[in-house]
Amino acid sequence: MTIQKLEQELKQGNLNSLYLLYGEEQYLIENTLKKIKRLFGDYVFGINYIQIDETNINSLVQEIQMPSFGFEKKLIIIKKSGLFKKSKTVGRKSNKADNSLQNEIAVYIEKNIDIIKKTVVLVFIEDNIEINTLSKTIEKYGVVCNFEKLKPIQIAKMIKSICNLYKVKISEEVLQEFIEICGTNMQVLINEIRKLIEYAGEEGVITKEAIDLLSIKELDSIIFDLTDALGKKNTSNALEILHELIYNKEPVQKILVTLYNHFKKIYLTKLAIMYNINILEALKLKPNQTFLVSKYKMQSEYFSQQHLRKILQEFIDLDYNYKQGNIDINIGLEAILCAYC
Repeated sequence: MTIQKLEQELKQGNLNSLYLLYGEEQYLIENTLKKIKRLFGDYVFGINYIQIDETNINSLVQEIQMPSFGFEKKLIIIKKSGLFKKSKTVGRKSNKADNSLQNEIAVYIEKNIDIIKKTVVLVFIEDNIEINTLSKTIEKYGVVCNFEKLKPIQIAKMIKSICNLYKVKISEEVLQEFIEICGTNMQVLINEIRKLIEYAGEEGVITKEAIDLLSIKELDSIIFDLTDALGKKNTSNALEILHELIYNKEPVQKILVTLYNHFKKIYLTKLAIMYNINILEALKLKPNQTFLVSKYKMQSEYFSQQHLRKILQEFIDLDYNYKQGNIDINIGLEAILCAYC
């Protein structure tokens, strides 16, 4: 089932007895869970509201069977249960013990689905899943929904609607700038737009200056800024951005890995342009990252193919020498940045 169809069903007051909600967009999953709770009605933790995870998943069938004294139904939330992970293998034979609980629960649901529909609402929540007997059983009798990362147009629509709700204006250009700077994680975007709405005030306007002043930039966005400084031969600006990242306690090893991955994408963009290959496919970007293509194309013009290969090799060498204790990673990063400014 699609996110839109699920939202429509909940809005119409249709509550199912079986849900499997999974995917990267955890903010939307939590929002959906809140709507399910509201539709469910009154609940008391430990009586008709039970939370289960990997540590007590063995008690799930027992909890389904136990009556919710004084209440018509019981709401059971099962988060990160481990039931939908890919089964481990030993040689070519699958480890049957890993699948036993998952199969047991699937068989129980299959045999008792009529009773479950009358007495229980089960909501499984996972980061990601492997299709197995249990997921197929839930799909057969309930709802399985993948909360994929939203596309830029969907994100923009959602942010715009929040601004309208608080009677705050934001132009399409500024909205695009906001998404590029803060990333595509909805929880982060919601937190950041709330600050900007508060700053602008009712009937106010969110400006680019306000975003620069108040919003916390995503690491990838900062790396784009750093690369721009490198491409424009602005040594002091590049080093300033690096030092600010370190000052803000961004792990230096993470900065190194992010820089390597960023320049690798610039290199792949260079090759894609040269051989007339689709850049989106070459970089394996997600649908919500299409806006990055133009940025990578622009930055690929700063460097030659040979320079990019050399930078990548220097990042690899720095990582090796740092782990061997031959060089301080901060000094190594500064040396690479200075060399290419």
